[in-house]
Amino acid sequence: MADNKFFKRSIVSIRDFTVDDFTYLFDLTDRIQTLTTNERGEIAKGLILGYIFYEYSTRTRLSFESAMASIGGRSLGISDIDSSSIMKGESYADTIKTISLYSDVVLIRHPSDGSSRYASEISDKPVINGGSGSEEHPTQAMLDVYTIFKEKKRVDGLSIGIIGDLKYGRTVYSLIYALSNYDVNIHLVSPSMLKIRNESIYDIANNMKMFHHTELTDDLLKELDVMYVTRIQRERFPDLQEYKKIQGLYNIDENVLKRCKSDVSILHPLPRVDEISSSIDNTKNAVYFKQASYGKELRSALLSALLHEKPF
Repeated sequence: MADNKFFKRSIVSIRDFTVDDFTYLFDLTDRIQTLTTNERGEIAKGLILGYIFYEYSTRTRLSFESAMASIGGRSLGISDIDSSSIMKGESYADTIKTISLYSDVVLIRHPSDGSSRYASEISDKPVINGGSGSEEHPTQAMLDVYTIFKEKKRVDGLSIGIIGDLKYGRTVYSLIYALSNYDVNIHLVSPSMLKIRNESIYDIANNMKMFHHTELTDDLLKELDVMYVTRIQRERFPDLQEYKKIQGLYNIDENVLKRCKSDVSILHPLPRVDEISSSIDNTKNAVYFKQASYGKELRSALLSALLHEKPF
């Protein structure tokens, strides 16, 4: 197996990683699932994941906690800043420094762009960006590409639709940057007011095959191998009336599915609201809960690689 380039490395931006890095992590994710419970439980024995969430989280926090527990480690942290010294006026820098004193790796979610990069500069422990502003969510992108690879057995040559809130959705930007390492066709589908921010992808836009759409036409649906659906993020709209104008604009249901390739894979970073009907949850095409399950396995492998030069 290739050398471990993740050891003691902060995971701040997906742009910091290459196809070789992804391949290493995906191989490690496959391997960790072959270990016995006892073997797996020795990997992080005596080690601690520290976390702080300035924004709400379900899957990211729980999957990391579950991942750390599955490799024998423990987790401690702050999931509600109202119950922390942050409410007393403690600075972000002091909070990060304190958590790094008590842990071996630090997981952060913060509403400000650049927050994880700054944390990685002041922490003497590896920092994992669990979502920063509308900027990035690198481990979600790693998980998304891994899910595509597991479902399609390849990434190169696929047509991938990214649908919904492309302006504020941080998972979208990380995924596009991750996919820029591959030979794919990317179809960006959104209402005009939620188009991708060109200034955020300017350095890769000319090197990728990207197409912009406002509607899910029959011709487009018949082309897609993967549909990556995102929710319209109500909390990021300054004007609620603007949100209501486009609420429910794209809804993936049985009728849409009938217009797609029979083997199209539907992914979603979750949580969903009304953009995917629960009526298709039990179809072979619905991959989003399997995707969430993969999250625990990939993050177990990632933590193992961050904490040990030779993970197992």
